[in-house]
Amino acid sequence: MKKKLKMDLVEQTVLLISAIKWITLAIFAGLVVGSVTGLFLKLLHLGEYHATKWNNYYILMPVAFFLSSLLITKLAPDAEGHGTEKVIEAVHQKCAKIDIKVIPVKLLATLITLLSGGSAGKEGPCAQIGAGVASFFSDLFKIKEPLDRKRFVICGISAGFAGVFGTPIAGAVFAAEVLYVGKFSYIVLLPSLIASYVSCLVNKALGVCHPSYVISFNASNDIKMFFNMLLFGAFMGSLAMLFIRVLNIIEEAIYKINIYKPYKGILGGLILVCIVYLTGTKDYIGLGTDVINKSVLGHPVGGLDFLLKMFTTSVTLGSGGSGGILTPIFYIGATAGNAWGQLMNENIALFSAVGMVAFLAACANTPIAGILIAMELFGIEVASYASIAVVIGYLMVGHKSIYPSQIIVSNKSPSMDTEINCEIGQLQKDPRIKIKSKNKFLEKLHDINKGA
Repeated sequence: MKKKLKMDLVEQTVLLISAIKWITLAIFAGLVVGSVTGLFLKLLHLGEYHATKWNNYYILMPVAFFLSSLLITKLAPDAEGHGTEKVIEAVHQKCAKIDIKVIPVKLLATLITLLSGGSAGKEGPCAQIGAGVASFFSDLFKIKEPLDRKRFVICGISAGFAGVFGTPIAGAVFAAEVLYVGKFSYIVLLPSLIASYVSCLVNKALGVCHPSYVISFNASNDIKMFFNMLLFGAFMGSLAMLFIRVLNIIEEAIYKINIYKPYKGILGGLILVCIVYLTGTKDYIGLGTDVINKSVLGHPVGGLDFLLKMFTTSVTLGSGGSGGILTPIFYIGATAGNAWGQLMNENIALFSAVGMVAFLAACANTPIAGILIAMELFGIEVASYASIAVVIGYLMVGHKSIYPSQIIVSNKSPSMDTEINCEIGQLQKDPRIKIKSKNKFLEKLHDINKGA
């Protein structure tokens, strides 16, 4: 008995010391990352206020994309892309080492892109800036253990995410969930949660405003709503698959253009300027938060808005613009849900809200984070219905992702024998999918896939 008590005491002591250590490190990460991201968000808000005073500000996109690409190409190539993807890549391939130059370059390139009207988001840069700050202090504090270093950098991701959206629980879970498909990193949950909360508090103290919504709806028939959500989740999963394909096709097409990389920014900017002229609206460029708010408040939007946003976002990120991808994902999900609500004569606000989180969960393979975002942004009642669409969407998108550096740890279905312990990007380039089921229809599909 004495031996067991001693073992318990040792175990509890070790766990307590470890918890104190990581709570301290997480608070520090939250304070620093929250301050840096808060500064970035304040600069972005101030810049938007002044830039949009000029009605034709978007005509500067070709020059802005050129400058953004030039800055990244010359000073910090790791700042390329939409932020979170580069952090996932660094965690898996570079032992969470991120060049300190990424922070100022990413901040400046993103400001240039977004203030000119580039269709991108602000959370990816904040996650990358947060991870870069954490990586820098890992070196400063001489954190040499690879696992500890990764945990500290993941704190930076969660603090950056939570600082943008004001969703500390979802931010922590997103950081723990986004690294893998089929695996949740429980070991990073405590420090990520602490860093997220501290970052949110710092951002609020700096005067950063976070979105909050009240969705009014009356679910008179729960059975009907259940089946509606099943169908809507399948639609969002299929739409996520389309978006990932469109993003990859456009990025590959621009990559193959044999000119100096920053010149591709000029080309991409000109395409988006033409989109504005052809459509007669600026709704498909920039952050698009006005359109998101309009959708979630229950006001009808254009039925094809989500398709146009897919295109403008793909062109922006593929041609050299810098920014995140989650805000455009929220836009696409909200407007697709809005269109669904109009078509099915359902509650537009509810389906816009559910569309936001279901599309995120499908595109990023983060169903738990999707449900928690629904809880924190829209309330428990909306989240209870959204959870159905979120999980269905996550399954329907298959083994694809907007983050090709995610590692597949387990298959999404026992009927598929997919290559595991490899990056999703590798699987998409060289698919090795076997159908285990004896169902003849599934075997036929496999034969068709193999022949293609």
